Amino acid sequence: MKQYLVDAFTGTPFSGNPAAVCVMNGWPSEDFMMKLAMENNLSETAFIVREPQGYRLRWFTPGTEVDLCGHATLASAFVILNAVEPGAGSVRFHTRSGVLTVIRRDSLYTMDFPTYELREIPVTEDMERAFGTRPVRAVLGLDLICVFEREEAVRAMCPDQALLMKLPGRLQNATARGRETDCVSRSFCPKVAVPEDPVCGSAHCQIGAYWARKLGKPVIRAYQASRRGGYLTCEMKENGRIAISGEAVLVGVSELTVQAY
Repeated sequence: MKQYLVDAFTGTPFSGNPAAVCVMNGWPSEDFMMKLAMENNLSETAFIVREPQGYRLRWFTPGTEVDLCGHATLASAFVILNAVEPGAGSVRFHTRSGVLTVIRRDSLYTMDFPTYELREIPVTEDMERAFGTRPVRAVLGLDLICVFEREEAVRAMCPDQALLMKLPGRLQNATARGRETDCVSRSFCPKVAVPEDPVCGSAHCQIGAYWARKLGKPVIRAYQASRRGGYLTCEMKENGRIAISGEAVLVGVSELTVQAY
């Protein structure tokens, strides 16, 4: 089994969001996939098997299997379109979130993703205590999105992970209007054993949709202000879905020597 290490949402190695991508001939046990994800200790390890209907893709954090992951989908498409089918311009993945199509244009990979219903909820004292500063607005979809007045507040915050665990949503995101991009954000994920996701594509299914409506712009340029940092382009589609685009770069390829099956 080969394992590829790919940095997603960046064109520069050692930035963006790293994902391990395993391309296999058949499925190992879930216990093996979970333990390998723990061993890798990245926010996501992706597993791909070619089945009769196409490529099946699954994502594991160090703590659990998840229903959707943006950066590991981008990394998986990078591997398929460069190492497995280098002549192809697109790939379709069958996942727990349905069929996800990724199209390559030069160095850019565009993913067709779902969006989620967003509803505004009251800002609470618990949110202020968890983030260390009070949001001006809170929106809940699959994840919690807390909106802050200034970009500097998002960049500087050091949230309390235990208090974040008590807030609603799969992930707890902080975002603000950006100076050089339409928005900046950070994504905290203690509920899936990831303190902070360096660049979270699935969170931008909601963050991108929020700012597109807020700013009245169909295309949003976003920056994830983690220590590694990464750029995403989010485009709202007429069918209610969202196209999220970014670059990726290969860092390394390894061969697993343990028995997987």
